[in-house]
Amino acid sequence: MFSETVPPVLTSPREDAIQLYRAFKGCDTAAVVHIVAHRDVTQRGLIQQEYRAMYSENLVKRLSKELSWNVKRAVLLWVQDPARRDASIVRQALSGYVVDLKAATEVICSRTPSQIQHFKQLYFAMFGVYLEQDIEYQASGDHKKLLLAYVRVPRYEGPEVDRAMVEKDAKALYKAGEKKLGTDENTFIRIFSEKGRAHLAAVSTAYHSVYGNSLQKAVKSETSGHFEFALLTILQSAENSGKYFAKVLHKAMKGLGTDDSTLTRIIVTRAEIDLQYIKQEYRKKYGKTLNDAVHSDTSGHYRAFLLALLGPNH
Repeated sequence: MFSETVPPVLTSPREDAIQLYRAFKGCDTAAVVHIVAHRDVTQRGLIQQEYRAMYSENLVKRLSKELSWNVKRAVLLWVQDPARRDASIVRQALSGYVVDLKAATEVICSRTPSQIQHFKQLYFAMFGVYLEQDIEYQASGDHKKLLLAYVRVPRYEGPEVDRAMVEKDAKALYKAGEKKLGTDENTFIRIFSEKGRAHLAAVSTAYHSVYGNSLQKAVKSETSGHFEFALLTILQSAENSGKYFAKVLHKAMKGLGTDDSTLTRIIVTRAEIDLQYIKQEYRKKYGKTLNDAVHSDTSGHYRAFLLALLGPNH
């Protein structure tokens, strides 16, 4: 479900490349933002090819030189294809000047198995190191075990569930957590890393039905730290990914200051997947539109870029 609005008169990638070159010459950031924000992933790739062919210059490097601060970060993420973008975000989070385990965990644990496999391959091609090696080096304990299992284990992506297995897993999680003194973390790791989204959502429903408590509350009471965050990201992505990302966005803009890194990451990475659904969930939960929230928390070209990705305010 795309969010960006393609202009009514479609220009060719060659014409876009020319207009971008002119905008760079005239220091016209508004024009750059307008062109880039309104092109889909295929168009963005073709514009980059045309730009290199015509001007013998890498468009991404030129954008990096011409833009600054938040709009630069947002545009540089946007011009990449989704798998390359995810690989870049996770690599930066795991090996940057400031390690951000939460950002790496969010990306890994909210992606489908096929998305993970795709960006894992690019990760090695781009950085010469395996994703698992960076996880091994930066994460620890049960959090590390869960992330490693999650990026290695293939999971079923279809909608069908085995009711008997659902009930079995709900019981296993209850026995591993709320029923006993202490927590059997390995059971949580096994079920959350091996079972698909439809299955986990059904387990959550069954858990609440049989034991009278939500599985989310059980995870919160039985685990902590990055391990808890990873489990909750997996579970909430399985139950309702739109609601999950709406909550993360709200938190990024709540109170004094804005977590621009999170705000940018989610809007950019979800724009061509489910951003309209996230907007619906945001309005339903917080009583205001996501566009209005972003408008009041951002400014300038950065604001214009994010609002262009968000699409109409309804």
